[in-house]
Amino acid sequence: MKINLKGRNFLTLKDFTPEEITYLLDLAQDFKNKKKKHVKVDKHRGKNIALIFEKTSTRTRCSFEVAAHDLGIMTTYLAEGSQIGKKESIADTARVLGRMYDGIEYRGFEQKIVEDLAKYSGVPVWNGLTNEYHPTQMLADMLTIREHLGSLKGKKLVYFGDARYNIGNSLCIVCSKLGLNFTACTNKKYFPAQSLVDECAVWNKESGGSTTFTEDIESAVKDADIIYTDVWVSMGEPDEVWAERIKDLKPYQVTSDVMKKAKPTAIFMHDLPSFHNLDTTIGKEISKKFGITEMEVTDEVFESSQSVVFDEAENRMHTIKAVIAATI
Repeated sequence: MKINLKGRNFLTLKDFTPEEITYLLDLAQDFKNKKKKHVKVDKHRGKNIALIFEKTSTRTRCSFEVAAHDLGIMTTYLAEGSQIGKKESIADTARVLGRMYDGIEYRGFEQKIVEDLAKYSGVPVWNGLTNEYHPTQMLADMLTIREHLGSLKGKKLVYFGDARYNIGNSLCIVCSKLGLNFTACTNKKYFPAQSLVDECAVWNKESGGSTTFTEDIESAVKDADIIYTDVWVSMGEPDEVWAERIKDLKPYQVTSDVMKKAKPTAIFMHDLPSFHNLDTTIGKEISKKFGITEMEVTDEVFESSQSVVFDEAENRMHTIKAVIAATI
């Protein structure tokens, strides 16, 4: 079946079939191979895209800018200097940018904002992260798993931490779409919304995947192929929640003992940034307040041979390049 995604928005992987997701992964792998061989892919010269960042970023911004440059596309970075949502509505902004650009990336807050951009702009809109979903990260994650473990279907991915927001939600979606066995291991306060779980159950029936939620670490990590975690406090949340999260989620820190309980071939993943030592301002502040030197993952695991976090980070660029090229 020929896949054609031209003109499509990329807002959440809910909107994409397993075949379409696999097509984007294959395209990303092709772009990665060409990048390593210095093969030019700048077939989109003359096109321009706008990059809207209401939340700061390292990987997402750099990935979109390098990917666009490789494709021959010019970028405009819009952050604190724009009037988006302040003096001009999202709908009006979308209609203005849609007249000037061939595509729009948005990284920020509510999913409704990126959906409104898509509704009114008339050009493809790509979700670089919202509170609810992070689809470009999922493509990078799946490409990384495929590279290291050879395949996706049937693999067991265990996520430790707060599973209610973009990473937890999106992992639940992509695993159920592609036939992975997803387990969220965390305090039950941090399980995803039941409405999302019900949606994933439908996709699991089609893909052969499964979705499990548990507070028990032993049963969660048994036979795990992938151990995944994320920061305990999401971007935009107040500092006051740190005390509660540390209390609730410290038992679910990814340690060497956790990794030993998984398969010997298991890999460790993290979407980054990570508070695995005291080399960050936030890490130092949290250590001073709460007396801990590592948070969601220990430095030993983060720096271990099982850690593929920097392969994962690199793959953001290759998969974002695929999304732009496939849809613009």
